[in-house]
Amino acid sequence: MLKYRIITALILIPIVIAALFLLPPVGFAVVTIVVCMLAAWEWGQFAGFKSRTQRVWLAILCGFLLAAMMLSLPAYQQSVHLIQISGSLWLSLAWWIAAFILVVLYPGSAAAWRNSRPLKLIFGLLTIVPFFWGMLSLRLYGYAENHYNGAWWLLYVMLLVWGADSGAYMFGKLFGKHKLAPKVSPGKTWEGLIGGLLTSALISWLFGRYVPLNVAPATLLICSVIATLASVLGDLTESMFKREAGIKDSGNLIPGHGGIMDRIDSLTAAVPVFACLMLLVY
Repeated sequence: MLKYRIITALILIPIVIAALFLLPPVGFAVVTIVVCMLAAWEWGQFAGFKSRTQRVWLAILCGFLLAAMMLSLPAYQQSVHLIQISGSLWLSLAWWIAAFILVVLYPGSAAAWRNSRPLKLIFGLLTIVPFFWGMLSLRLYGYAENHYNGAWWLLYVMLLVWGADSGAYMFGKLFGKHKLAPKVSPGKTWEGLIGGLLTSALISWLFGRYVPLNVAPATLLICSVIATLASVLGDLTESMFKREAGIKDSGNLIPGHGGIMDRIDSLTAAVPVFACLMLLVY
């Protein structure tokens, strides 16, 4: 399993970086919509859809919704303050605060939504739609001045998340004794969380030193810490929904890694939260 994970990562990471820097905004948006549709397909399991046809339609409807929202933007203006974008990012902030409460109170909190398919679909929309707008708004940030400015920002957030995940895994294996959320994800520990934060802090320092992000160090630190914590929450939230659905992986599209949601669960929280803090709050 580890062998497949490493091989897949070595293939996917260069593809992701190439997509960030080489695709034009429209192409990047289309690729992100496809990723969101695949995520919606997998979310169908969390919502209780057993039929493949139902899940296909869920993915198609998600794609149409995102495309319609994107086409509703004025052609001459792509400001993050447009309601389609800012509204989605603010909703994301509210949703992840609510998700934190659901995770902390689990399994008791599941009584409110366990048997409600509409609620689980709403949770899916609140996860996937703001993720799309977070990706797009960061990619378009400063695009008129420098086509690669937003790509650097997105790469930064992704490295933060990947670093937190890797650091948490290594520190958890070496020092993990105290469970972080045993009822949701028994493998995660407080020691792993601290290790993930330290790894992300190192990445943030290196990136801020050698890449022209043009942001105040204090602002970058605050946004980075909150985004890293959000990434852990995204992982725990998906684990909670998988536990309720009785599945180990969200899918099997990526060899050795499970499904699309298994790979982007942390990013679905970190990207829109970072975008909201960086572009709307600061």
